[in-house]
Amino acid sequence: MKTIKLIALLFILSITITSCSDDHDDHDHDHEEELITTVTYTLTNGNNNVTLVWEDLDGDAGNNPAITNGTLVANTTYTGIIKLENKTESPAEDITQEVKTEGDEHEFFYETSIAGLTVTKTDVDGNGNPIGIETTLTTGSAGSGSFTIILKHEPTKPNTGSPIAAGGSTDVEVTFSLQVQ
Repeated sequence: MKTIKLIALLFILSITITSCSDDHDDHDHDHEEELITTVTYTLTNGNNNVTLVWEDLDGDAGNNPAITNGTLVANTTYTGIIKLENKTESPAEDITQEVKTEGDEHEFFYETSIAGLTVTKTDVDGNGNPIGIETTLTTGSAGSGSFTIILKHEPTKPNTGSPIAAGGSTDVEVTFSLQVQ
């Protein structure tokens, strides 16, 4: 009888110890991860506006995301701004301000296969490091290819501009098709 009580006590003690484990995460994850269903990148050059939209309202296991691609003018400079939203809530939650407020913990990266297309991040966090919500995009000669936007959480700052070298975790990664004419 005493053996059964001892085994039961050890079982309860092991469950208690397991459920109270200490989180030794080195990152300051004091925020709950947000659901990002919609990424909108708006490019403006006078009267020439291009809006790229990636939207996935039912998540990775559901339907393919709806993607609005774009066409840019060759040898032109655009002002760009990113907007992140969670449209599963009503009204839709704008997550962009939270990313900006936590700018020291976030950074956007832009990758393209289009020759001559460059993106310069124009906004900075409290430490003077780039965030990438606000940008300047400059096109070169005509061409077409992919354009990928990546939001990293807890990247190394400052970094070389490579999302892989910056590390951290990926909050969102979306790819568009772009044409430069």
